[in-house]
Amino acid sequence: MEVSEAFVRYLADAVGEEGAKTVVSALSLPASVSVRLNPAKLGNWDKDKVAAHFGCAARKIAWSPEGWLLDERPVFTLDPLLHGGAYYVQDSSAMFVGEAFRRAIRGRRSLRVLDLCAAPGGKTTDLAASLRAACGDDFVLVANEVMKQRATVLAGNVALWGDPNVVVTSVDPKAFASLEGFFDVIVADVPCSGEGMFRKDEEALRQWSEDNVALCEARQRRILADVWPALSDGGLLVYSTCTFNRRENDGNVRWMEETLGAEAVGLGDVPEGVYRTELGYSLLPGMVPGEGQYCAVLRKGGEARPEAGKQVRTSKHPMLTGEVVMRKAGDLDVAMPEAVAAVAGKLSVLRPISMGVAVGTVKGRDLVPDPDLALCIRLSQEAIPSAEVDKEKALAFLHRDTLLLPDSPKGYLKICHEGVPLGFVKNLGNRTNSLMPVHRRIRMDIK
Repeated sequence: MEVSEAFVRYLADAVGEEGAKTVVSALSLPASVSVRLNPAKLGNWDKDKVAAHFGCAARKIAWSPEGWLLDERPVFTLDPLLHGGAYYVQDSSAMFVGEAFRRAIRGRRSLRVLDLCAAPGGKTTDLAASLRAACGDDFVLVANEVMKQRATVLAGNVALWGDPNVVVTSVDPKAFASLEGFFDVIVADVPCSGEGMFRKDEEALRQWSEDNVALCEARQRRILADVWPALSDGGLLVYSTCTFNRRENDGNVRWMEETLGAEAVGLGDVPEGVYRTELGYSLLPGMVPGEGQYCAVLRKGGEARPEAGKQVRTSKHPMLTGEVVMRKAGDLDVAMPEAVAAVAGKLSVLRPISMGVAVGTVKGRDLVPDPDLALCIRLSQEAIPSAEVDKEKALAFLHRDTLLLPDSPKGYLKICHEGVPLGFVKNLGNRTNSLMPVHRRIRMDIK
């Protein structure tokens, strides 16, 4: 891979001459492949199960409790479990942001978190799993993406992951200034010059220039300044990029310290291969298996926001576990976890794309279940009968082909593969009607 002298110079300035040589050499190697399991759906998978499922050797990622490196790249599109939100395909280096976040929130039990530049959803789903492990149901995660088309992709991936405590929005970062001091933690994986994408995307390499680095640096500072008022006193900002140079990384952290009054904080001991910079951490090709990531954690001065008490009246719903608050969105019944419902009024200024989980629409005496309900981790196992299907039938369902399920009860059924729900059908006996949304269907040949 041909890289410019300017790139090598910027790289050496950030990670030293020897580090730069290691990275440049590694850029000629194939990109790595890694996945992160959804603990709510595949929480008991071990190394042997992961290897057997993906058909190749698997290695645990040191900084991710559910992350696995794969020796080969499967055809993920033809794996029904991907479409059931059982795992997310994510670069192993990018998973370090989740580890920094977990260390930052250690000891906290009630949190409001903003994932500012969230599409396509890798870090959002990692944060959601981490928050559920730390806080149970007492958290709100707002996942924002300013680009409308990318926000649609984000909302789709959040729905597949299935955590109803995630709220999806699509606004400019400056819109969050109206929520002054609202968030305990902000994760800002800002747009960057993309040096960590060189092995996966040749266009990123072609577009790299010193001018583009300067442009990204300025854009990142605007984003950070715009969102800073929304962080609570004593709150934490996890800053990350998928690039290596000092200007977009340590340089911007230093700028936040000098301009915004932030203070960079350390993470303690980190796994072997993670490169410590002056103010943060870089994961570099050749030093770790992944493609590259920079991460730093900063604290805002002042006292942390006290944990909020219960503020809304909840009730049981026959379709869901635990208690929720029911709302209407037109004819659609929507269930919100208590933590989300308690702040729904404040978040309305952001015009959320999704909030809580869509349960379904009442038609006559029947509730027609919404497709997202099948994917929700709060769906009660007893709510709707299940039909366990093999891979061939699972792919046929995901392709929106007609299924025949003569041995299953009539009415609405939850289609499952390896115990993971994929969606709903209405079984009429001699045929089924699919509730799989057209926009989610597999478009490639499944044969």
